[in-house]
Amino acid sequence: MTDIQKTLDPMGDLRVRAIGIEKSFGDNHVLRGIDFEAVAGTTTVLLGPSGSGKTTILRALNVLDRPDGGTIQIDDVLVDFDTLPAKGRVAKEQIFRLRAQSGMVFQSHNLFPHKTVLENVIEGPVQVQKRPRDEAIADARELLEQVGLSEKADQHPFQLSGGQQQRVGIARALALKPRVMLFDEPTSALDPELVGEVLSVIKDLAHQGWTTVLVTHEIRFAEQVADQVLFLDGGVVVERGTSAQCIGDPQEERTQQFLKRILDPT
Repeated sequence: MTDIQKTLDPMGDLRVRAIGIEKSFGDNHVLRGIDFEAVAGTTTVLLGPSGSGKTTILRALNVLDRPDGGTIQIDDVLVDFDTLPAKGRVAKEQIFRLRAQSGMVFQSHNLFPHKTVLENVIEGPVQVQKRPRDEAIADARELLEQVGLSEKADQHPFQLSGGQQQRVGIARALALKPRVMLFDEPTSALDPELVGEVLSVIKDLAHQGWTTVLVTHEIRFAEQVADQVLFLDGGVVVERGTSAQCIGDPQEERTQQFLKRILDPT
């Protein structure tokens, strides 16, 4: 074990632990010492205005945006970004191991247009994880059935609705067998009538015991699925608690203002 994998306190039932996460883009200090934990099998919802740092937290957990400082642990993989080398073999190995712990579902579908639905889902397991193709196909068919798209396996993305494409994106992320699922406003690019079908799949995952971290502006949906809510503003966690606390009875004025604007825009 390298010094980069310094041991934190035992995780116990925790699946995710982030300590002191910092991130800047030039002069824009986006994350200012973010701390949070997520218990295995729970759903954490990140709320806040645009630019508050919600998406950057997800991208930090998946190391799509490397944090400038702080520590992230998912299951037994821990990376201390205060001591991680800027480049080199050790840095690449540690980032790869941490990234492999999470599956990311983006606002846009990002499917390969020239591949079928089934080929999109097996791409990661076969090409990245080097799993046997037959095994990956069997798993993919089960996942497509789970998201209600088993009959679409041989179609191409252009033949699907936006909601169906997003459900393929969810199946593709699940196919990597991650420890945590990360959702970045997965319904924001959808027509209103297609939002429900994607939210239904996410709700099913929560009921099945997946650990999820979700960025969304669907407040009523967040109330239904969230075990924990974090409200962010200006790169800090302003308020945290259960959905009943943070959405039903927020204590911070900034949280109250945000929810009023979203839920009662008149």
